[in-house]
Amino acid sequence: MQETGFFGKVKYMKYFFILGNNPTLSIAEICSVFPSASIGRFVNEQVFILETEEFDAQKIIRKLGGTIKIGILKGELPDGNYQKMAESLFKLIDFKDSEGKFKYGISYYGKNRFNIKPIGMEIKNFLKNAGKSARWVVSREPVLSSVVVEQNKLVGSGAEFVLIPEPESKKTLIGKTSAVQAFKELSFRDYGRPKRDDRSGMLPPKLAQIMINLAGGKKAETILDPFCGSGTILTEAMLMGYTNIIGTDISGKAVEDAKNNLEWVKEKFRISNFEFRIYGLSVTELSKKIAPNSIGAIATEPYLGPQRGKIDAKQTIKDLEKLYSLSLEEFKKILKPGGRVAMVWPVITRSQDFLNPDLSGLKIVNPLPENLRNNKTLKLTDRNTVIYGREGQKVWREIVVLEK
Repeated sequence: MQETGFFGKVKYMKYFFILGNNPTLSIAEICSVFPSASIGRFVNEQVFILETEEFDAQKIIRKLGGTIKIGILKGELPDGNYQKMAESLFKLIDFKDSEGKFKYGISYYGKNRFNIKPIGMEIKNFLKNAGKSARWVVSREPVLSSVVVEQNKLVGSGAEFVLIPEPESKKTLIGKTSAVQAFKELSFRDYGRPKRDDRSGMLPPKLAQIMINLAGGKKAETILDPFCGSGTILTEAMLMGYTNIIGTDISGKAVEDAKNNLEWVKEKFRISNFEFRIYGLSVTELSKKIAPNSIGAIATEPYLGPQRGKIDAKQTIKDLEKLYSLSLEEFKKILKPGGRVAMVWPVITRSQDFLNPDLSGLKIVNPLPENLRNNKTLKLTDRNTVIYGREGQKVWREIVVLEK
């Protein structure tokens, strides 16, 4: 589909997004990056579909921490017609530039069992008849992981075909993967950096990306992490294209670690068009160093309290509520009108205790578009926040988005 805009025709495409382990958080992030996501369709807990302006999937997926794959939808067919599904996939095959065997795979993103073998064999026979040797890449799961897709080079020289059933319409959507999450790069940035602080805890790079997107999306030029630690949010912001990056921390060691990690990322990824400042500063003194109404976005994971041993939940909550209340008071002073904060608050899982700091006039924002807020699969707390964690963790994360 094309529409005529100020600069000529704009091409619109239907994309599918394969979501991470927390679909609510994944979709909230997509909606923060794509203004048109409010008209997107949540198919199931694995798939979100969006019709939007054409974009470079390889670039976008490197900025989305909660998305595993991105691809383009090519059509739809009635459920159960294996022959027609295979014939539709034949049209998506392009092996002209591939050397050696053409590798392909099939992923089925549905709840019911589905036998992909007839389709896989039809594709293999089609390629054989076309004079091309082929290898069908399979796994034990109904879907191929991003690791399998990447290692077998199915994006680019091969192909991953995606089948997405829509029970309501009794149709199956057919697509082709354009990009998968850059797991090697994420691991390299996480474990290859010169300075790590495992004892204090470190935000995973994927969650850091999500936090940055929830805080600013494309709107904020300047981003601040006032509890920067070793700089995960700052380095991810740099890689995502932010040009003005500010970090503060009360720990002198954290400040030096963050500076070293930023310089490391700058060198390894050859980034030059940015400015960063890191200060050794208590969060309660932010407004003494940073001008009022100057910050577009704040993304941060503050001190979450003790993580090991026996936790005194009541005392921890009391201490953190005081710290966070003072922090939010400072945030309001330096944020631009309409500026946002994406912040982690801890949830002590044993007692299911939530924090209630003084918001200092900031308001909690529902990160989902209105058309998805009543979806029973997507899970928000009663105060419109998202819980993030794994079974067995003593402390989970509550992702809170606030606005001035």
